[in-house]
Amino acid sequence: MKLFSAMLFLLAMHLGVHAQQIAPFKPGDQIVFAGNSITEAGLYENYIWLYYLTHFPDIPIRVINGGVGGDVAGQILARLDGDLLPKKPTVLVLTFGMNDSKYFEYGDTTKTQQTIQDAVVTSKNSFDQILTRLQQLPKLRKIMMTSSPYDETMENSKNLFKGKSIAMDRIAAFQQEAAKINHWDFVDMFHPMTTINQREQARKSDFTLTGPDRIHPGSAGHFVMAYLFLKNQGFANKPVADVVLDAKTARTNQTQNASVNNIKKTEQGITFDYLAKSLPYPIDTVPRVWENFQTQKQALQVIPFMQEFNQERLAISGLDDGRYDVLIDGEHLLKTTNKELAAGINLAEYTNTPQYKQALRLMDLNRQHRELEAKLRNYYWVQYDFLKDKGLLFNDSEAARDTALAYTATNIFLKSKMADYEIVRNKTKRKDLEQQMALIRKQLYQLNKPTSHRILVQAY
Repeated sequence: MKLFSAMLFLLAMHLGVHAQQIAPFKPGDQIVFAGNSITEAGLYENYIWLYYLTHFPDIPIRVINGGVGGDVAGQILARLDGDLLPKKPTVLVLTFGMNDSKYFEYGDTTKTQQTIQDAVVTSKNSFDQILTRLQQLPKLRKIMMTSSPYDETMENSKNLFKGKSIAMDRIAAFQQEAAKINHWDFVDMFHPMTTINQREQARKSDFTLTGPDRIHPGSAGHFVMAYLFLKNQGFANKPVADVVLDAKTARTNQTQNASVNNIKKTEQGITFDYLAKSLPYPIDTVPRVWENFQTQKQALQVIPFMQEFNQERLAISGLDDGRYDVLIDGEHLLKTTNKELAAGINLAEYTNTPQYKQALRLMDLNRQHRELEAKLRNYYWVQYDFLKDKGLLFNDSEAARDTALAYTATNIFLKSKMADYEIVRNKTKRKDLEQQMALIRKQLYQLNKPTSHRILVQAY
């Protein structure tokens, strides 16, 4: 096992440096993420969407949660035509492997190799059937994405299934091979995230991008997933904005993804109108995964997101030596020096700018959409993880409801989904829910338009 971990670490180092670039989403794309509970949580895909919302305000897309907790490839196959494809995706992101690779079966260590082999063969057989179905849809763009890792190396006494990571690695291998053969896009989460886990565990043995159960990423882990996906799409080092001004000449020396107008020298500094064509990416500080206290912000300690994806640079040279106040729309932003201004400041690091506050409102709306969509995902969970086996798939009758209620005393997962199922099974309430979500999407693409701000830099 130690040898495997070392080999996996080296492979992850290689893959993490040489990420495969895939095309960005296009205006009007509907992207369905099909997966298990990690996808159902709705975080990594909404973090990706939020990047598009803030960075590309004129490229409307819709990201759709197609996750159902507990799913393996065979269950995703069963949902293709009843759940996923009816959402009319232009892009399907397919991910599985965490549940396919088994859990408690690793308790008998004398059968570890057989458990691994059985898990991989079963998953591959189901995936081959998914492949056959998707080959019938040549206009649908397919993206194969490996699972986030099962963290087998963290210091934790819980849920240690030795050998599971090997099965996941082999599933990732056939996923990558199938993507290559079929000319699908491919995004690897498993190896780069394993790299980060093992790198950080060398410093702190209980570090993980998952959580106490070794399986489900917290908010930080989901943000790393979004970072890796966006990096694969080639967005690293694309600035929010980059402006370089000369205070002596009252002219711009450089502008990227921004415009500067009405530059005026003052006795104490300079003032100008500033319009960035993107918004800074807002960073959440609240844990969003049940029983996992990671925050999105904590991911910044292990990935260079701010350096690569969130640079709103403002540099002003030619100011007299001294200290300066920077104000935006009349509100104080920071106190700094002429030297620091000449070197450039990253406005995206300041949460009190009007553009950051605008981005925070976007983040909140995006979260509201995710929470409404979660009700739909709970409905589909009940349909496919319970009612389907009872011969009651998409039967929204009272009889189906009563059948489900009868099992809630012994099925805690079913019990946790029932309140949302009760709402969504009602066609009128389901329509209301969908209309609420549509309204939020409209608001998202109204709110995400950058506006001009007046910046004043003056000595004090």
